[in-house]
Amino acid sequence: MIFVTVGTHEQPFNRLIEEVDRLKKEGAITDKVFIQTGFSTYEPQYCDWKSIISYSEMEDHMANADIIITHGGPATFMGAIAKGKKPIVVPRLEKFGEHVNDHQIEFAEQVSERFGSIIIVEEINELQNYLRVNFTDVAKVATNNNKFNNMFKIEVGNMFK
Repeated sequence: MIFVTVGTHEQPFNRLIEEVDRLKKEGAITDKVFIQTGFSTYEPQYCDWKSIISYSEMEDHMANADIIITHGGPATFMGAIAKGKKPIVVPRLEKFGEHVNDHQIEFAEQVSERFGSIIIVEEINELQNYLRVNFTDVAKVATNNNKFNNMFKIEVGNMFK
């Protein structure tokens, strides 16, 4: 199952929803797809969808998804990572009227460079290429909790030397 979420930002993210729906229509996606569409104006014709879902629904979809495609909201893609998933992140871009600036791409690039725990797609026509990744190999992405805790322990220890 593929789970797509665009968050609850008030600007539409039709670019992502239309592309996933097109890929499903053309058979490039054969899996079941559920899209949380937020305030987008495009209504998917070939995928199951709902505009707003509860936190528990989001948790269930993320836990059950083989592939998670998400906007660049840090809380959303970090939630996927925390569940041991490597999400495909399609940041909202200002030039398409999807957000007020390009902070989502800037933050996603930093996370990708530092931790390699996400796949970033800037050009929507490239999304299809990333659906071919063998996610069973990357689904066991380790969170950085242990690394952070060890580094924090060292820093605190250094403060009291």
